Amino acid sequence: MAANLDTSKIGTTQVEVTKIGMGGAPLGSLDREIAFDTLDYAYQQGIRYFDTAPLYGAGVSEQHYGSFLRTLPRNQFVLSSKVGRLIIPGDEIPFNYTRDGILRSIDESLARLDLDSLDIVLIHDPDDHYGPALNEAFPTLSDLRDQGIIKAIGAGMNQWEMLVQFAKEADFDCFLIAGRYTLLDHSALHELMPICLEKDISLILGGPYNSGILASNLEEESTYFYDPSPPEVIKKAKKIKQVCDRYNTPLKAAAIQFGLMHPSVATTIPGPRSPEEIKDNIDMASISIPGDLWKELKQENLIHTDCPESYTN
Repeated sequence: MAANLDTSKIGTTQVEVTKIGMGGAPLGSLDREIAFDTLDYAYQQGIRYFDTAPLYGAGVSEQHYGSFLRTLPRNQFVLSSKVGRLIIPGDEIPFNYTRDGILRSIDESLARLDLDSLDIVLIHDPDDHYGPALNEAFPTLSDLRDQGIIKAIGAGMNQWEMLVQFAKEADFDCFLIAGRYTLLDHSALHELMPICLEKDISLILGGPYNSGILASNLEEESTYFYDPSPPEVIKKAKKIKQVCDRYNTPLKAAAIQFGLMHPSVATTIPGPRSPEEIKDNIDMASISIPGDLWKELKQENLIHTDCPESYTN
């Protein structure tokens, strides 16, 4: 694929995101200088979509983003942050999906970012809070969208099942789903992705490398959903890599491009820790992958036969 930094619209909004974005979780643990250099390099390379959250480093990720993004014209990037967790000194960042909590969260995020607007606001990890998220957080965000204060509403989760329910019940513009449509996990394929296509809800794919294993050499310790990679997952990843090797394609290239081929997907947002990782992500996204690689992965039952094999959007 040649033009991964082309843009896609989020849902039916006018918000356009680059096909490769930047996830901000790792920035929460970086010092300011490295974070600034990483963001600067991302921007230089054409990345224009940036995602963060109050939870990432208890506000540190947002502060790092603010240090860099406030130096740019506001119309030159798209920024998403999240609501549902408030940073309270001495507390463990409690969940709060009330109207007051949502408004306070946005105000505090804007203060840390030193910006006056967010493009996309995502309800963050409401796994055990479906009712408050749907009945309090969403209407609050919908009011802000109607007033033009924010441009798009989404939810960000590590599971797909609740996102399907959100899609059925409310007018969301996008969902951020982490690790559930990758070379190793296709669990979002048959329910979440079809309803997103039906309702014009764009998907933002987090964790394209399943938290590390698909970016590793598979010989050293790696992580899968942030825990040590299980032996059966390593075995499957090695089989996928063997197919990739036959086509002279890095496993990492197949991993980052796999999700982007689905028409419900607007962007993928790996979380880099350095300019070098950004360069690698963009290089991997730009490699031309033979169509026969995907066909062989299907023949070997390593990816589902319903997974798209080419770019349709």
